Amino acid sequence: MSTNSLMIRDFPQDERPRERFIQNGPASLSNHELIAILLRTGTKDESVLQLSNRLLTNFEGLRLLKDATLEEMTEIKGIGQAKAVQILAAVEIGRRITNLNYTDRYVIRSPEDGANYVMNDMRFLSQEHFVCLYLNTKNQVLHKQTIFIGSLNSSIVHPREVFREALKRSAASIICLHNHPSGDPAPSREDIEVTKRLVECGKMIGIDVLDHLIIGENKFVSLKEKGYL
Repeated sequence: MSTNSLMIRDFPQDERPRERFIQNGPASLSNHELIAILLRTGTKDESVLQLSNRLLTNFEGLRLLKDATLEEMTEIKGIGQAKAVQILAAVEIGRRITNLNYTDRYVIRSPEDGANYVMNDMRFLSQEHFVCLYLNTKNQVLHKQTIFIGSLNSSIVHPREVFREALKRSAASIICLHNHPSGDPAPSREDIEVTKRLVECGKMIGIDVLDHLIIGENKFVSLKEKGYL
């Protein structure tokens, strides 16, 4: 029997992902073995393990797979719509579980709290996203809003867009955040200028800008701690 014709049932029982999952737990399985369980079957030319491995290789691992679209998934030979939906549904469940700790009443007491609230969502983004957190008088998060996507500059970040949502939510204060896709959260001149402009506008309408956090690869910079607020 050739390797390419091997189906999952042809592997020894102690090498089958599902049986190993039951016996040793999920941590004992590799990424492609876990995905093989979701896919369930391979093709006439590949075992489900081979198909799973090729899927991961195509997306260079889990990092890019988490942002894959249905169209990108189904372009892979052997991955039909049903298999693609199964994988993407599992990814979405994982994303929601990751965010379970961050409820609508999450309290921000420090720059670290603000960074932790968005880190998992923002550190992998390939474009800059400017996000605002709208807080009540107890510093609880009322709402999170992406204001715009693109390179940060003072001509694009309009205070009216930032504070319109604050007025709508009756927010007492806001925290601004944006990510640096490079992974380096060091502030640029534009970052500082945008921050000062928003702080001044906030003072005029009575809504405090508590901080502007720049999110990098598992690290961040607080412009308040840097003395720019």
